[in-house]
Amino acid sequence: MTAPTDAELLTKKVADRRTFAIISHPDAGKTTLTEKVLLYGGAIHVAGSVKQNRGRAVTSDWMELERQRGISISTSVLQFEYGGRRINLLDTPGHNDFSEDTYRTLAAADCAVMLIDSVKGVEPQTIKLFQVCRMRGIPIITFINKMDRGGKEPLDLLDEIERVLGIPCTPVNWPIGSGQSFYGVYDRWAKEVLHFDRSDGGARRAEMTVGALEDEALRATIGETRHRQTLDELRLLETAGNPFDGDLFLRGGVTPVFFGSAMTNFGVEPFLDRFVELAPPPRARATTAGDLAADAPGFAGFVFKIQANMDSNHRDRVAFLRVCAGKFTRGMEVLHVRTGKTLALTRPLHFLGQERTLIDEAYSGDIIGLWDAGNLRIGDTLCVGTPREFEGIPRFSPEHFVRVRLTDPLRRKQLKKGLDQLSEEGAVQLFFDRTRLERDPVLGAVGVLQFEVIQHRLKSEYGVSVGFDRLPYVHARWIEGGPVELNRFERPGSTTSVLDVEGRPLVLFANEWAMRMAAEDHPNLKFIAAVQPGRAARPAA
Repeated sequence: MTAPTDAELLTKKVADRRTFAIISHPDAGKTTLTEKVLLYGGAIHVAGSVKQNRGRAVTSDWMELERQRGISISTSVLQFEYGGRRINLLDTPGHNDFSEDTYRTLAAADCAVMLIDSVKGVEPQTIKLFQVCRMRGIPIITFINKMDRGGKEPLDLLDEIERVLGIPCTPVNWPIGSGQSFYGVYDRWAKEVLHFDRSDGGARRAEMTVGALEDEALRATIGETRHRQTLDELRLLETAGNPFDGDLFLRGGVTPVFFGSAMTNFGVEPFLDRFVELAPPPRARATTAGDLAADAPGFAGFVFKIQANMDSNHRDRVAFLRVCAGKFTRGMEVLHVRTGKTLALTRPLHFLGQERTLIDEAYSGDIIGLWDAGNLRIGDTLCVGTPREFEGIPRFSPEHFVRVRLTDPLRRKQLKKGLDQLSEEGAVQLFFDRTRLERDPVLGAVGVLQFEVIQHRLKSEYGVSVGFDRLPYVHARWIEGGPVELNRFERPGSTTSVLDVEGRPLVLFANEWAMRMAAEDHPNLKFIAAVQPGRAARPAA
């Protein structure tokens, strides 16, 4: 038998990759589902709990504050094998205050799992993230969670998804019972009943048995009324339901739907089995040099996240890179397109939450960590061969602002280092008064909880205690054009002008009226709501 060529091997490796993110409203069970996916994928042997006491903590929530608050506040990368596929799971924050991190991460995903709470239905944050997926053309697989609780009727949930989100639903399986009487699911494609047994509080895999819908034992267990209702619902789906179209799904035009309970592990295994077949492999991506196929021979990828201090003992800085084409090998030299410099990538990492392993190779679709001394920014492209850049990842305009008040003036150097590194992650944006420079810096964020995270991390990771003074501004706009006299924007309580980390001027506005008046008073200027992130040297404080 002839050995495969390098091109054939690359094509096969790429075809085996599945890279996805889970999107949901807070408390829909996203972190729990993530943990159970890891359990069934063999990456862990005992599943943790978000609201754990003395039990095992969840793998994806590795940051101390995440475990204290029981929420995800930072994107985690989780990689494992399942069903002959290489899975790259991007676990994103569910809380609305950290939505900017989620938006950036979705740029690195090829598919999304939309998690719906069966009790609450479609919620506001789910709607926002769904719209981002639709804008990016990301196909969506839906998992309706918490069927072990008394929630909305399954048909009503499908109707709500179609009505609110405007996407047709095709149930792949159908729940048998709900709440305490949740028995399992009927696989509509395989035409078989999948029954699950509760075990060990959901910490271990649920035993699954396969049966037929006509079994007398099933009828006796769930009761005649429930059995007849299930048959009626399935007949309705066959006659009036939406047929599944694979091509339409890949274009984001229909969503396959699964029912289950992540907490009890009911339905997780059949969901994963179908997911690895439904989810698409890496796709071609647009670049400044034209579309680039995922199995193109030359390596290329982009940075979508930067995380400081994943290893608190070494105060490291890791850039997360999505491989978009070709094969990556440890030690290879690549072009850093933004600067035109050549970088040697000698310390590539594979992740499971906070745990890391040095790797020798990766392929298109994989997420790798790169140890970084401060050269890389979010949105940067690294490639071999023809210089090209992928579509940028803009920074959103903040809506909340605080001035940083240092408790101990002797810790100013540590404060500078902490704010520099943490702002590079993208959770907050760092601004400076035009006269004070680095003294009393200003932070901007999409959500106020981000300030609490920064305050906690400055204390725990850099040994710096700070206070925050709330500023009365709700909009920020970068300025382009000119000439401009920035002092004209100094109107106490209404507008002020600050500089970002690259020295670019922007104006903070207290309300929309002030922003509208500034645009009318300065027709020669452009007020920009989103820009590419950056970093440049600044004068010392």
